[in-house]
Amino acid sequence: MMPLRETTELDRWCAHDRRPVAFCHLAKKLATFLPLGSKERAAITKLQLGRKRFAKSQEIVHEGQIDHSAFILLSGWIVSFKLLPDGSRQIISFQVPGDIAGLRSLLLISSDHSFAAITECVVSRIEAADLLPLFGPLPRLAASLLWAASRDEAMIVEHLVNIGRRNPLERTAQFFMELYERLEMVGLASEWRFECPIDQYMLADALGLTAIHINRVLRQLRTENLMTFRGHVVDIHDPTAMRRLAGLREFNPHSRKRNGHQITSLKTNPD
Repeated sequence: MMPLRETTELDRWCAHDRRPVAFCHLAKKLATFLPLGSKERAAITKLQLGRKRFAKSQEIVHEGQIDHSAFILLSGWIVSFKLLPDGSRQIISFQVPGDIAGLRSLLLISSDHSFAAITECVVSRIEAADLLPLFGPLPRLAASLLWAASRDEAMIVEHLVNIGRRNPLERTAQFFMELYERLEMVGLASEWRFECPIDQYMLADALGLTAIHINRVLRQLRTENLMTFRGHVVDIHDPTAMRRLAGLREFNPHSRKRNGHQITSLKTNPD
């Protein structure tokens, strides 16, 4: 059984201000890179004040849309994807609470991909004009957002390796290990268990497999007592073996290390 996580200053801030849990997901994620001071926390809260609800399966942005924005995901899950001329779909990534959907293409003329709600979700819409004025007076927040974008890019690299080189069992193991780490970071997974609304068709489109093949892979992982995916709940029974299967090193994907050295110029407590 995992030990209880130590209460952080950010936890106390959320509790003291009676913030809805959704307001804390992005702050918790960014705080894994650098400590956030009161000014950074206030700016994050302000970015999330305007909220919009989307129904399950509702399109949020379509590829080529010109008046597009980025969206901070407060609750629910989002899928990012591209549709091919033959109607097939390649899923690029899944967004979980605390992620910013569409951040990569925010400065482009049009959106380079589509995204839609997997479940009912609540988002806060943000424009480039909302973010850019914050970067000068709040370099710590700017650095944390850059880290988040870099981390998203690193995940895309892993997905490319999945499609190109890992076998079906390896790529499925990598996918669920990464998903656990992301959810655990924002307090939505613990003790190697988490809720997951993704169905086998989505998983197939994300991993470049068929739904039938995915079913076989999940059965094999269950038979070998590595993980179970049943009733939209994932249980990872043997994390060490899953990492080994996926070819992953023992690493923390949200490390703040750069070229072997911690970023120290912004590391001290901001308050």
